[in-house]
Amino acid sequence: MKQEEFNEGLLGFLDASPTPFHATRNMAMMFKNCGFEELDETSSWELQEGKKYFVTRNGASLIAFTYPKNLQRYIMVGAHTDSPNLRLKPNPVIEEHGVVKFGVESYGGMLLNPWFDRDLSIAGRITYRNKQGELCSALVDAKTPLAIIPSLAIHLDDKANKDRTINKQTDINPIITTHTEAFDFDDFMRWLLAQEAHEDVEQILAHELSLYDTQKASLVGLYKEFIMGARLDNLLSCYTAMVALSSLDPSKAMLFVASDDEEVGSDTVNGAGGNFLQSVLQRITPSYEAYIQMARKSLMVSVDNAHAIHPNYPAKHDSKHAPYINKGVVIKINANQRYTSTAPTIAQFINVAQTLGVEYQQFVTRSDMGCGSTIGPITATRIGIDAIDVGLPTYAMHSIRESAGAEDGFGLCQILIGLAQ
Repeated sequence: MKQEEFNEGLLGFLDASPTPFHATRNMAMMFKNCGFEELDETSSWELQEGKKYFVTRNGASLIAFTYPKNLQRYIMVGAHTDSPNLRLKPNPVIEEHGVVKFGVESYGGMLLNPWFDRDLSIAGRITYRNKQGELCSALVDAKTPLAIIPSLAIHLDDKANKDRTINKQTDINPIITTHTEAFDFDDFMRWLLAQEAHEDVEQILAHELSLYDTQKASLVGLYKEFIMGARLDNLLSCYTAMVALSSLDPSKAMLFVASDDEEVGSDTVNGAGGNFLQSVLQRITPSYEAYIQMARKSLMVSVDNAHAIHPNYPAKHDSKHAPYINKGVVIKINANQRYTSTAPTIAQFINVAQTLGVEYQQFVTRSDMGCGSTIGPITATRIGIDAIDVGLPTYAMHSIRESAGAEDGFGLCQILIGLAQ
């Protein structure tokens, strides 16, 4: 695969994955197309050496792996499927001042300002009882622009460019229509379901719906050197790991785990703080003793985005450890163990990068600033595995649209493949 093909697939994956549910479904479909067999957590597993498998949990987290003969160790790659967004409340309808608005909660640590004046759509999961009395869940995606969060005009807020703050309860409710008398939320959800050919709905029981920007991901810059789109944190890592694993011969040992709920702490049944990875590894190995030995021989590469030095705010970085866009994969280091990288794991990673001629960089946050968290420390603690935290340089992390380099993802993919050889 060439870099251009890699990036073309990435753009399509980003656009087709507005929620963790859609991202997980798309990865499952791609793994199936590459010969991976789907497993069910609630059934017995009879794994065959030389084959490839994947399993999902709650439709939002996924683990895929090769199962080679004489399995001794894995190169494990960890990423997360969720991104900061606005999520509809259970009873979201607010009718006032001539419009229907939706009440929303902010999911994760969001940059709120960029959500104003965007063409927003709605996607997620709806659970309902069908006409046969069965409980069903369906993914929905309106795809078309449905809502806006209009800014307050500068004439009405002369401090907007100085010290404007945003109230999460009152200021970010998206407007969906002026037809207040005609709008019914239950009918709206039935319409969403009908778009996906789910029309046998007796009663809608619950929903997990989020807003997203309908603008497509794209290549930007004079030489198309930037990838710009929504949810780069962390679907860029998911896509890169998925391509690396799919490119490997099944005789090579690699495992990819994509967890939900990282942006809200990971302490959920679907998150890295849960037992999903641990339970899969124990089912792969023949005994607890074999599981412990494999974990101690393996390496976890925790892949999340990294803060690229912002050309307009260079003082926000340590000048000796400031990653640049399109200058290579970032190795993330933190003395307080917010990142898991150690000298031995860093050396393994650098050795492969140098052998392949792939660029890399190192990042340490300013000593007077905090750094973000990843699934690395959580996974390393739970599994007892040596680990390294790496990432791809990114501008505007946690914005509605983020930017990364068109060269860096492909470079990381090469390193991940090289680690497993």
